[in-house]
Amino acid sequence: MNYGKDFDGLTAAVTGAGSGIGLATAQMLQVRGAKVFGLDLNEGEMGQVAQWIQCDIGDAESVNKAFSQISSLDILINNAGISAVGTVETSPDEDWTRVLNVNVVGLVRTSRAALPLLRKSKHAAIVNTCSVAATAGIPKRAIYSATKGAVLSLTLAMANDHLVDGVRVNCVNPGTADTPWVKRLLDQAANPAAERTALEARQPMGRLVSADEVASAICYLASPMQSSTTGTSLAVDGGMQGLRIPK
Repeated sequence: MNYGKDFDGLTAAVTGAGSGIGLATAQMLQVRGAKVFGLDLNEGEMGQVAQWIQCDIGDAESVNKAFSQISSLDILINNAGISAVGTVETSPDEDWTRVLNVNVVGLVRTSRAALPLLRKSKHAAIVNTCSVAATAGIPKRAIYSATKGAVLSLTLAMANDHLVDGVRVNCVNPGTADTPWVKRLLDQAANPAAERTALEARQPMGRLVSADEVASAICYLASPMQSSTTGTSLAVDGGMQGLRIPK
């Protein structure tokens, strides 16, 4: 097999493909031979990289309509997600409902819609974008952390349930990534520059993770060359989860 074209002849769907990690993943899949559908509310920067299908993963009708436009599928990348800032004390019920609906139930909706297509593939794979927030306590990210903990557990459950279907299911756990999504969160801070410095400092490598680094991990797990890898979470977090650097 040509390592540079390991996705030749395969079709992938990437949610949240308009920017950031989703866009980087769509680009990487396309360069390595895949036909890519980018599912997002807006086309963003997909351009010639992916065929845009408008999709709101927070709405079942929108998801079903999007997948009705896909006739065959080998790979699903569940990347779309949203966040919220706050603790369990400061976060209202409305925020819990909104973020859980997208980050957890949205992933369920897209996976459910994709499975009939994936069962027909000889190289079926689902990769979920999880987070280091699933395994490390992060200040004022109670809702987001809870949803990503659910994604981690759901990845394992799905991997088990769909062994019989020949569908591999894995996830990546990025640290804080240098993406437009994170920039928007930083812009909400009282001092964005100081907040960014703090985010960089909490990752042992001293910098934010790049979208391309996460995309590379996603493509690794999605590749037919990893046909024995399922039920795995792969950290791309600059050492944040596992390392304790002396001060």
